[in-house]
Amino acid sequence: MTFGVRILPLGTGEVPGPEVYWMSDWDQWYELAFQAFLVEGDGVRALVGTGPAQDLTAMNEGWASFLGERAAFRREPGQWLPDQLDALGVPLDSITHVLLTPLQLYTTANVLAFERAQICLTRRGWTHFHTSHRHPHDDRDTSLTPDVVAQLTGPAWPRVRLLEDEDEIAPGLRTWWTGSHHRASMAVEVDTAAGVVTMTDAYFTERNLREDHPIGICENIYEALAAHDRVRRTADIALTLYDAGQLARYPDRVVVPVPR
Repeated sequence: MTFGVRILPLGTGEVPGPEVYWMSDWDQWYELAFQAFLVEGDGVRALVGTGPAQDLTAMNEGWASFLGERAAFRREPGQWLPDQLDALGVPLDSITHVLLTPLQLYTTANVLAFERAQICLTRRGWTHFHTSHRHPHDDRDTSLTPDVVAQLTGPAWPRVRLLEDEDEIAPGLRTWWTGSHHRASMAVEVDTAAGVVTMTDAYFTERNLREDHPIGICENIYEALAAHDRVRRTADIALTLYDAGQLARYPDRVVVPVPR
């Protein structure tokens, strides 16, 4: 089975160089272009990420407290993910799967809007969230808000799917745990007419992959290097959740058309 892949631009934010490139680029700031992805084919409509909330206040207050006002998330009209799907003629209740990587507000905030979707996240990330009382990188409320937690552990629990380190969502749509960025980080592999398309947050830019240079905001550089190696070996098209260059390479946002 093959699929089509579309980029859904979510907005931008600036971060200091050492966050993107480990122990490097100290005097630089880089703009990240946050992205979600729509994967479609043969009865499957899967989202990789659900984007930030409609109200950005809470997320931006947290980011500003850590990196300053320069790091604020900026979004153009129409970029809120439910609005983009509406513009594409994709009803929210037609989404069959939501894949969350990593567990952060810019990926998880709108998950409850997809009331029929199977909610897929790594077993490692779920376990880490529920068993870690303190962590220098993952704050509970910046991973999953209390209302989302209440739903995922209550009414929506039957739709929650905890993914193993190697898993298959559907034939031609696979996931594997990467680590590197967060305990919940994974790669999503999609079989398409153009080959295997990989989407991940384990690295941020094409330069990370090309130079084998781990991200600075990395929990384990050995996991990062292993993820880089696997992506280079297996992906025909390697995408990240943040690389602005992808928007230039795919100006119409279509990475691979949906099979007809």
